[in-house]
Amino acid sequence: MAAGAGVDAALVHHYFGTKEQLFAAAIHIPVDPMTVLAPIREIPVEELGFKLPSVLLALWDSELGTGLIATIRSLIAGADVSLARSFLEEVLTAEVASRVDNPPGTGTIRAQFFVSQLMGVVMARYIVKIEPFASLPAEQIVQTVAPNLQRYLNGVLPDGLAR
Repeated sequence: MAAGAGVDAALVHHYFGTKEQLFAAAIHIPVDPMTVLAPIREIPVEELGFKLPSVLLALWDSELGTGLIATIRSLIAGADVSLARSFLEEVLTAEVASRVDNPPGTGTIRAQFFVSQLMGVVMARYIVKIEPFASLPAEQIVQTVAPNLQRYLNGVLPDGLAR
């Protein structure tokens, strides 16, 4: 990323720390992504699809969530979505993909299906506010989407998805 911008990677690291912190600064996320990503690393893959939605919905429903939703709205409304795409690919997808790459070659697509489902929840609940979905208790949403999220991570996928 630094090389693509013609900047010394050491300077980027000095001023922004991790890649996650750089993305957070660039897209104005009001929370350090490591606040969410660090605990994810401690959750066993077999439980990730069930536990992560609870963590994320609690965050999105909090005061910080208001800023996150505003950032997402801004990114979606912008003409250049490449920064949002980079964040989703290089931070969120990368964080999950290496842990779910079984059989080998399926990690990235598994993580992308997982992230797409979570982004769908954000869009329907917080951006478009589709009722009654937007008003459902967070736990009902978690209980409903978690089995599918978990299937994306370690369930059987249709042939042809490995890359």
